Amino acid sequence: MKAIIPVAGMGTRLRPHTHTVPKALLHVAGKTIIEHILDEVMAVEPTEIIFVVGHLGGMIEEYIKPVVDVPTHFVTQKETLGIAHAIYQGKEYIDESPLLIVLGDTIFTADLKGVAERGVSAVGVRTVEDPSRFGVVVVDGDRILKLVEKPKDPISLLAIAGVYYISDPPLLLSSIEYLFENDIRTKGEFQLTDALQAMLDREHEMQTFSISGWYDCGTPEALLETNRTLLAKFDGHTPRPGAIIIPPVWIDESAAIQNSIVGPNVSVAAGSIVKDSIISDCIVSEYAVIEKIILDSSIIGDKSRVVGRPSSVNVGDSSELELK
Repeated sequence: MKAIIPVAGMGTRLRPHTHTVPKALLHVAGKTIIEHILDEVMAVEPTEIIFVVGHLGGMIEEYIKPVVDVPTHFVTQKETLGIAHAIYQGKEYIDESPLLIVLGDTIFTADLKGVAERGVSAVGVRTVEDPSRFGVVVVDGDRILKLVEKPKDPISLLAIAGVYYISDPPLLLSSIEYLFENDIRTKGEFQLTDALQAMLDREHEMQTFSISGWYDCGTPEALLETNRTLLAKFDGHTPRPGAIIIPPVWIDESAAIQNSIVGPNVSVAAGSIVKDSIISDCIVSEYAVIEKIILDSSIIGDKSRVVGRPSSVNVGDSSELELK
């Protein structure tokens, strides 16, 4: 089985962080978003992984190559014309081998091995209250009858969660080509949901499978919520002399915590310094400096420095903020 992971999105709702770092490389609960995703993908032992990159794609390639021990390919989506268009950019590396598609903007947990063992195309789903924000499926048992991208009317509460197993990749590529040839777009883009519906129209069998954990990373608020949720799964922490640690937290071994109270719900990445401060519900990225401040509900970018009065802030990379 091969895997393809589109990570070409601009991540506009996460600015200023995504001005300088691709969304997939943002930190949450001790890992980058793409590392969390790869934990699930590598569990099914893909023979190759195709990454579809765009904005700052070179950074993703540089980051991925040392940490993935299977052949990897990087293709560029030059225009953001939708997920189906992104998948099609990897056509050179897609053959008759089953294909796992995982969108690179959402952390998830699922029994992908069990899905692959079925040998039938399948779409990961999760029940939601507001289906208008998602692609949805209409089902008979586990069998998919219809797929619709962001329906105006609530025809189903089963949202498509961005994880797909395709048993017939050539048919998928052909269905995407059908969208191109007939200029079939939803909200101005070539949607994977529409391509899958075209496969159904050709009588291709498709089932659902359950996504047991689905963690949004699309906005600063969602990223902090995901940080809280994932940290709650940690069993413990490493005590730091001269500091008070209130779990759940994740602190990289190379981070320095000096005369500070850290936690709950804080992740501190490699090389960062927290000094004379009290921080809670925060994500502190690599080589950041937090000094003489009470900080809550904040995301601090790589190589940034924040000093001063109590605050809640959202600071991009290589910034300096002194609050008086």
